[in-house]
Amino acid sequence: MKKRIPIKKCIKVALFLMLAFCVGYSAAMVVDRTQSKAVQSSADGNWGLSFQQEGQPPVANADASYLKQFNTYYIRDTQEKVLYLTFDAGFENGNTPAILDALKKHNAPATFFIVGNYIETSPDLVKRMVEEGHTVGNHTYHHPDMSKISTKEAFEKELTDLEALYEQTVGQPMTKFYRPPQGKYSETNLQMAKDLGYSTFFWSLAYVDWYQDNQPTKEQAFDKLLGRIHPGAIVLLHSTSKTNADILDELLTKWEEMGYQFRSLNELTE
Repeated sequence: MKKRIPIKKCIKVALFLMLAFCVGYSAAMVVDRTQSKAVQSSADGNWGLSFQQEGQPPVANADASYLKQFNTYYIRDTQEKVLYLTFDAGFENGNTPAILDALKKHNAPATFFIVGNYIETSPDLVKRMVEEGHTVGNHTYHHPDMSKISTKEAFEKELTDLEALYEQTVGQPMTKFYRPPQGKYSETNLQMAKDLGYSTFFWSLAYVDWYQDNQPTKEQAFDKLLGRIHPGAIVLLHSTSKTNADILDELLTKWEEMGYQFRSLNELTE
């Protein structure tokens, strides 16, 4: 004879299951809303990358197609083995000449994003960059956290003051390429830069090379820069890095051996 389950117990079980379902559904909705909010605000904050697979493009915290509405780029969508070299130059400490020598040897165009101090202290190097076919871009005059600048006037001054000094030094207008200092930005900033006629450039490959007194080893640099290179990469290096100055010739050779070609950022805005 089968044992009958009391009706009250059945009701309790049913109520428990319904409650569990409601809690789970509510939690899922919270996660969904959180994810939606993250997507909507992905063009604000600190630029970031997550590398999922060696030799493949990283996942960035803002989508390339979304950024394009602001004339903003961090990668070229291509399967062609091309890469774009960029250097952030906040000051000069003797490493740029070797970097320029290596670029010249490999006929590799680069974009140097410079600040006011760099032009003031190293005008001859800026002129050399231009003479050897490189692009000089705007990294702002004072290198502030631009995401905290809310007025168009203050934002514009950081860029136009550098433009004026560059033109006075080099004798020609500055190319309107902009890189936010420290990768800190906001949608408002990106729109302001666009309104001023600028294209903004982040990056899809970089490594920790900016601590002057704690430079990575050659092996550490190659591990990141060879393992994570990918088609269409915009590579960020710092011209203050002794490691970069020491390895750049060999690094460019290794990338060439992997089938990569060096192109100008101008390709992305044409």
